[in-house]
Amino acid sequence: MWFWFGFAILALIGEAMTGTFYLLLFAFGLAAGGVAALLGSQLAGQILAVALVTLVGLAILRKTGVLKKREVDAASNQDVNLDIGQVVDVQSWSADDTSRVWYRGAYWQVRLQEGAARQAGSHRIVAVQGATLLLSPENPTH
Repeated sequence: MWFWFGFAILALIGEAMTGTFYLLLFAFGLAAGGVAALLGSQLAGQILAVALVTLVGLAILRKTGVLKKREVDAASNQDVNLDIGQVVDVQSWSADDTSRVWYRGAYWQVRLQEGAARQAGSHRIVAVQGATLLLSPENPTH
């Protein structure tokens, strides 16, 4: 009967190392199995207690949105893409608002952000779309 609590502690240690809620739910389930054993339940009842508490906890966390994946737009998120916010120098723009710039040791295709004025000079990277950098003027002229 005590092995349920031992496994629950191992699951809590695993939870502390990974930071997911799944092992925490499983630890609660294992502790419920231990409580069922202390109350005199047979092995089948103990396993049922583990499964029931784990599944009910999972359902509650999904219903509250705690386990919902947070979508991150990597194309324009500086925390994900370190190119965002960097400055490049654009010599000239073509009629379709594209150009090529030297950045990080190579030529890159760039496109002007929609609504921005077409001007030469310093531009800030606001997004990366495939192999194309989306730029906004550093000092826009209207």
